[in-house]
Amino acid sequence: MKIISNRISILKEENLLSIVILPNRDKKKLLLMFLWLLAWSVCGVIVLANYFKLTDQNSKLFVMVYLAFWAYFEFKIIRAFAWKRSGKEKLWVQDGILHYQREINSKGKIQEFNLDLISKLNLIELRATNFADTINQSFWIKGGERLEFQAQSKIIRLGMQINDEEARAIMRDVNAMIK
Repeated sequence: MKIISNRISILKEENLLSIVILPNRDKKKLLLMFLWLLAWSVCGVIVLANYFKLTDQNSKLFVMVYLAFWAYFEFKIIRAFAWKRSGKEKLWVQDGILHYQREINSKGKIQEFNLDLISKLNLIELRATNFADTINQSFWIKGGERLEFQAQSKIIRLGMQINDEEARAIMRDVNAMIK
């Protein structure tokens, strides 16, 4: 087994290549994310509880719109927290099939791709002047994929928030298995 960084390990055997990518698990930031989630949840519950005391239709409409936005961001925070706490990406190549899974708490759908029908992995370049690239590489977001390949006219992205060196190491090993 080869350890690329404290987040990435690669296992190469005769007919198997297995890569595991863990999210950044900074304990202090994870605690802050939990506190943010807790505060956000409490705010939403308080607004929802006060909704029933309102009599003005305009106020009720405003609160409903507010709660819709609140629910969307509640979902995003929960998803990011669960990913940072217990998620991992798994990529393995065996018997001519590339398998990819985003797993949280040992659950996640496995996608399978025939090696003959996919392109080689490419590095997604980050631009320091691009706001979206900067945000997607932050701890607070689930996303920021750095590698991609094309499978039957569909683009598959993986390698969330890895750096260039880690991405190139993964590309080198996986591309060697792709014909």
